[in-house]
Amino acid sequence: MKTKIEWLKEMTFDVELNGHHFMIDANEKVGGKNRGPSPKPLLLSSLVGCTGMDVVSILEKMKVNDYNFYINAEADLTNEHPKVFSEIRVNYIFTGNDLPQNKILKAIDLSENRYCGVSAMLKKTCPIKYNVFINDKLIRGEA
Repeated sequence: MKTKIEWLKEMTFDVELNGHHFMIDANEKVGGKNRGPSPKPLLLSSLVGCTGMDVVSILEKMKVNDYNFYINAEADLTNEHPKVFSEIRVNYIFTGNDLPQNKILKAIDLSENRYCGVSAMLKKTCPIKYNVFINDKLIRGEA
């Protein structure tokens, strides 16, 4: 993995990450123009992207294919500097007919505890709470 950022102006940087380009910026309160995501929210997106890719891959191997799926996440920040995540809440949301709850829970468990490197890194710094919903019903967690 390699990345390089180049300062453009104000708080805006062009990011090159493994051949992909995008901008990061800060919001107006701290001198940015909100031209792109800021670093901490990108970290949160990295977490849900990592676990989402794991879950889809594992479910495919389990022959679970006919479903809709998304993940949302929220993080709280500490009040003091450096402001870091104090807690992360991740919601896995599945919809579909006759979804195999046991396979979905196993895929999520494997991602959370074995495969998702982003989750493993973040767990070392703050708690991550996970909730799983199937067809609007909470099947794991405490949402």
